[in-house]
Amino acid sequence: MRKFFILYSFLAVVLLFSCTASSEKRSDASGILSDSTAVIQETPGDGDRQFLVEVGDQAPDFTMELPDGSHVTLSSLRGKVVMLQFTASWCGVCRKEMPHIESRIWQRHKGNPEFALYGIDREEPAEKIRELIEATGVTYPIGMDPDAGIFGLYAEKSAGITRNIIIDREGKIVMLTRLFEEEEFERMVETIDSLLGS
Repeated sequence: MRKFFILYSFLAVVLLFSCTASSEKRSDASGILSDSTAVIQETPGDGDRQFLVEVGDQAPDFTMELPDGSHVTLSSLRGKVVMLQFTASWCGVCRKEMPHIESRIWQRHKGNPEFALYGIDREEPAEKIRELIEATGVTYPIGMDPDAGIFGLYAEKSAGITRNIIIDREGKIVMLTRLFEEEEFERMVETIDSLLGS
């Protein structure tokens, strides 16, 4: 019983300190993460989600480059319901959530001209994004955020991912999520359906 408690405590501590997504922590890991397929996990913390925006705020505008060289500007999507998903190849929670986003949201609404979904990959090159797409099987577009500048408009740069931002047709934030929790994910699906009237 004692061995189980020690093992459980150790795993809890390891999971608590992983997937913080700070550039410093990843670079301190001797560069191994940037060149490998290491996946970091995270567990829910104390409820401090480290967002810099709130529900009801106007979503900060940005322009993002996609791996194919095209660009998208958030304000150009005004009039649509928009979902932004902050992700990275090294984030295990992201990898777990992405197939659910693909099947439960993207496949249902990708043909709707009033909906837009973009993944935003933190601090990784196009090759890593392509690897992430292949590993997760997603088909929704994922853009690059090489210096976490876009992420920094929405959350503290030291904050972790996965996180989603749901934006209404007027460009206002209507929902913020953190990590992948089934109940919260279901609320997000329902929110998107409601905004789209489906």
